[in-house]
Amino acid sequence: MGALEGLKVIDLTRVLAGPFCTMILGDLGADVIKIEGPGGSDETRGWGPPFAGDQSAYYLTANRNKRAITLNLKEPEARNILRKMVKNADVLIQNFKTGTMEKWGLGYEDVRKLNPRLIYCSITGFGQHGPYKNLPGYDYIVQAMGGMMSITGSEESGPMKVGVAIADIATGLYSAIGILAALQERTVSGKGQQIDMALLDSQISLLANVASNYLVSGQIPKRYGNQHPNIVPYQTFRASDGEMVVAVGNDRQFQKLCQLLGQPQWADDPEYSTNPARLKNRERLIPMLQREFAKKTCSEWQELLHAAGIPSGPINNMEQLFRDPHVVEREMKVEIPHPTIGTVQLVGSPLKLSRSKPEMRRHPPLAGEHTREVLKEYGYDDTEIDDFMARNII
Repeated sequence: MGALEGLKVIDLTRVLAGPFCTMILGDLGADVIKIEGPGGSDETRGWGPPFAGDQSAYYLTANRNKRAITLNLKEPEARNILRKMVKNADVLIQNFKTGTMEKWGLGYEDVRKLNPRLIYCSITGFGQHGPYKNLPGYDYIVQAMGGMMSITGSEESGPMKVGVAIADIATGLYSAIGILAALQERTVSGKGQQIDMALLDSQISLLANVASNYLVSGQIPKRYGNQHPNIVPYQTFRASDGEMVVAVGNDRQFQKLCQLLGQPQWADDPEYSTNPARLKNRERLIPMLQREFAKKTCSEWQELLHAAGIPSGPINNMEQLFRDPHVVEREMKVEIPHPTIGTVQLVGSPLKLSRSKPEMRRHPPLAGEHTREVLKEYGYDDTEIDDFMARNII
């Protein structure tokens, strides 16, 4: 039994932040009903290659464990169908432009009259209020505006974005947290509430200690590439056959590292013996360490470093990652049946609950795959559904 079994979620989102949130809820057992326009209006369905059969890999990323229906919300009759669905829903999540749902009479103040217990989550680039509320919000733009690009990359490379849509992913995660918090509060108050999620807010939150460093010191952070602004050595090093990461988190680990490198005197040198000293003198220390690391292979260093309790790891590509025996045992790659592909491989859930294990119950749905099934649950018969289809209501 899933931890959220019995929870009904209406998903009016597309692309990544919203679908990632609702996938998490679906993995945990919620009945998620994904609503798109006729034919399928989630842009990611066409964001390929690569495609698995006729399904884009991007769409497959965040849409498992959902049922899919189509509603043409530009039509009043379709909006009435949605209102009927809202009456027994627990959660509605949407990422239309600010004001769109209100224009259709489906804003929070409208639908709370139908269902006072509804949790209503809105995801936009910049939130429901503020000078930027009407601007379109894309992950890339938000990484730039939200400070992430200013600290990513090196001084030589210039500003760089993160390799995944990190603002979208973070907003999806924070949205799931907010929804679960509101559901818990509802058990006490009996009331629903509105959740206003913004990509920019989520991106700023991810700055974490880097933002705190600035707020405390007033110093604008530099780009350190693969180094750490506060810890040395904590970065990539080149072994004789490739690169790896070594993350020395304290002075005791640095002493052990110097022993392994055959340079125990470095640990006693006041210029390197403490992290503040190493931070101050990183420009001299790092080349010294690099010369020693170049004398052995990555695998040789991994064995030595792990035995000494010094955090380190290889820089895996995707093939190496998903072949890693630990990743395999942790079930971070799953395979589920699909009606047009045969089977599809997906990233597994990181949530490991002892009694309510996330399950891969449903493949990422085809556009409108469950329209008839779901509408029948709300009292519509085949004749009505056929009529809706003929008139492009669904």
